Amino acid sequence: MMTTNFQLERDDFGRLVLIDAEGERHVGIVPVRAFPLTAPDQGLSLVGSDGREQVWIDRIDQLPAAMRATLDADLAARDFAPILQKLHRVSSFGVPSTWHVSTDRGETEFVLKAEEDIRRLEGGALLIGSAHGVQFRIPDVKALDRGSRRLLERFL
Repeated sequence: MMTTNFQLERDDFGRLVLIDAEGERHVGIVPVRAFPLTAPDQGLSLVGSDGREQVWIDRIDQLPAAMRATLDADLAARDFAPILQKLHRVSSFGVPSTWHVSTDRGETEFVLKAEEDIRRLEGGALLIGSAHGVQFRIPDVKALDRGSRRLLERFL
C-alpha cells in the first residue's frame, strides 16, 4: 500500500475535500481518470475547483482502503458508461437514428447522431456516444448475439 501525504474527506455539502501535506483544505476536488476505459486503476488526477491538478495518483488500488472507497464513489458517478448487451432495433440505417437497446442498467433508447460517434477501442471494444452525451460501451463485439452484431455492422 502506498503512503499518502494528503487526506480526503467530505464536507457538510458532500463535496470532496483534499487536505494537502501543509494542512491546506481544497474544497470541490474532482477525481479524473487518465485512462478510464483501458487502465481505470492507473493514473488518477485530483483536480481542484480551479481546474488545476492538486495530486497525481499512479495506482488507485495502492491507496488506503478508506480513501479508495471515497474516490470510488465519486468515480462511479463520473464514469457512468452502461454496457450495451443487446441491440433490439434501429429506426433507420442512416444517421441520425434511434437505437433500442438492453444494457447492464436496463432497457433504453438513444439517438446516434453520426457514424463517427462509434469509436473503436483496443481489444475489439466499442464506445458509442449518444446525442445526449451518454457513452455506451461494448467490451467485445463478438460477445453480442448474432442479431445485434448484424445491426451494428450496418454502422461500422
